[in-house]
Amino acid sequence: MTKAFVSSSLFHEQARTNPLRSRSDVASFLTSILDALEPYTSPNGARIHLGYTATHFDEVAAQLEGFSRPIWGLASLIAGGGSYDGVSRWRSGLASGSDPKSEEFWGNMRDKDQRMVECSAIGYALSVAGQELWAPLSETAKENIGNWLGGMNDKEMPNTNWLWFRVFANLGLSKVNSPRADAKRMKADLDHLDTFYIGNGWSRDGPEGIVQLDYYSSSFAIQVAQLLYSKLAQKEDPNRCEEFRNRARMFALDFIHYFDSEGRAILFGRSLVYRFAMSAFWSALAFAFDPSNGDDGVNYSLPAPLTWGVIKGLQLRNIRYWAHTQPGAFDRSGILTLGFAYPNHNLLENYNSPGSPYWACKAFLCLALPETSLFWTEEEEDYPSSLLNTTKVLKHALQITTNIGGHTYLLSSGQQCSYPVKQSAAKYGKLAYSAAFGYSVPVASLTLEELGGDSTLAISGDGEETWKCRRVTKEARFEGTDERQWLRSMWYPFPDVEIETWLIPPTLDAPLWHLRVHRIRMQNGDRVLSTAEGGWAIYGQGQDERALEPVQDGEHSESEGTFAAGGLARLVSRAGVAGIVDLSPEAIRKGQALRTDANTNLIAARAVLPVLRAGYKEKDTDIWLVSAVFGLPFDRGDFNKNKGWMVEWMKRPVLPKEILERIWKK
Repeated sequence: MTKAFVSSSLFHEQARTNPLRSRSDVASFLTSILDALEPYTSPNGARIHLGYTATHFDEVAAQLEGFSRPIWGLASLIAGGGSYDGVSRWRSGLASGSDPKSEEFWGNMRDKDQRMVECSAIGYALSVAGQELWAPLSETAKENIGNWLGGMNDKEMPNTNWLWFRVFANLGLSKVNSPRADAKRMKADLDHLDTFYIGNGWSRDGPEGIVQLDYYSSSFAIQVAQLLYSKLAQKEDPNRCEEFRNRARMFALDFIHYFDSEGRAILFGRSLVYRFAMSAFWSALAFAFDPSNGDDGVNYSLPAPLTWGVIKGLQLRNIRYWAHTQPGAFDRSGILTLGFAYPNHNLLENYNSPGSPYWACKAFLCLALPETSLFWTEEEEDYPSSLLNTTKVLKHALQITTNIGGHTYLLSSGQQCSYPVKQSAAKYGKLAYSAAFGYSVPVASLTLEELGGDSTLAISGDGEETWKCRRVTKEARFEGTDERQWLRSMWYPFPDVEIETWLIPPTLDAPLWHLRVHRIRMQNGDRVLSTAEGGWAIYGQGQDERALEPVQDGEHSESEGTFAAGGLARLVSRAGVAGIVDLSPEAIRKGQALRTDANTNLIAARAVLPVLRAGYKEKDTDIWLVSAVFGLPFDRGDFNKNKGWMVEWMKRPVLPKEILERIWKK
């Protein structure tokens, strides 16, 4: 067996060997990230230029992103009693970037300006690290910073989580006693943000009508903002702060199901270029619930099964996942790349500049806690055993999460972005999303290989020249009983084609399988539909680093490779096992091991996908497709230690009788 040579830089070697278990370990990792930015920083520190790709906003705002977003980590490091030799770069940058006479001036705010986003990190920094970043500045610099941040108070903002950015601008200004702080504006924004709340800890990212509940409702924005505010504004706004802590307690008991025992988070939604910001909720929870203030009358209790050791484990395992196993997240000089597990522009939104990934520094909020805090002194604990081999119905998100059998993923219906976003069908409309296998995005618009159609039913009505997948769902809801629930939705790939889909989570009898049922009805007898249903996309190379080859010794082999026969397809690589089996009542679909185009899957740049394919031409007749989907992520290390999965493969899941009756009633 040969092993592909992968060169590593000093940055990668230091990240890989850093145990990332203590505060000093995490501070060291952050320091190396901050150090890597120095060569790309402007002479007076206000702009960090990391690349030449464009966004819908201007280049100055893009370089402001590079400056501001690392401050989430830098300010936290200082707040917790740490230090950083390069802090003067950011202190100088605050002065020069806000100075209208400076060559590095960021520019004044306009309505709905990207600069508003960056005010949140600066406001947080003034709140927790003002002694280092504000106090040494001249009175003129302080006035300029106040004028620049305060310049957003009379501007129009998007009716989304962006309002939190203005809250933090005013909060930071109030903490340093700037006359530009606007308490009335801050209260009005907070009151409006509270209208986004929908119950059980969950908030929409906007007013009624916004339906996507992605990481912006949790770690990227709203939950983290609420938790930071609850810590920083307790004296001034105690009732709201108590409410935010109560929301976090409820939300945490849902959000924990997005993480697996290795620290990976389920990939779902937009802005995944932010990477380890996906776990920032746990850092913010630790910061907000730290009882180091003593007996101040605040309830800092954690809901079972959360303990300080559990929270610490959830946060640090996620950081270790990125530092130890995903070198492609950083280039050789230590700069975060535009992508996910590797540089991948197919993933990006039109607001992702080269500095955007540093939103990930929100994961370092835990550094705002001193070495003596419970977060750092308690022993790290494993993922709670009481939550293993469970499914969880997330009522507001219209999702069902599961980790039965050791695979953490979710089934989803009803999620869709309320405004145009790149690759929205892939980011919100897939049938399932995994922590281990991720999801795929299209790299072009023609062939099935270009589509990256994992965890979806792809439909073609033009002779397979183009494909459409579920993007907008209608009538999404839960069905079933308290003992077993599933998701049901309607969607319409073409005006004359109606599809009803049921997604059924696994059971302990067949723990590595979930079920999908589709009822397709065509109203145009002249149309010929092609369908291609994909299972999980996984790493598509063998132990020799060549493309997986067909297994010659049949269905019952556990050998590495691909296998397709009749109505099934199965793939085995060092990443795990992925398969799909046709259980449809009539025509059997053909199984295929499809090698998707490079850079479709966000985790595996070279991926292969098990697919079931067929064509149909039946007007006003229900076509029923039933699929059993198998997924088993392998433990890292020796391929041979993962043997024995065939026992689970040979099991077959059983449809709920309510759905069986619908099928046979046809």
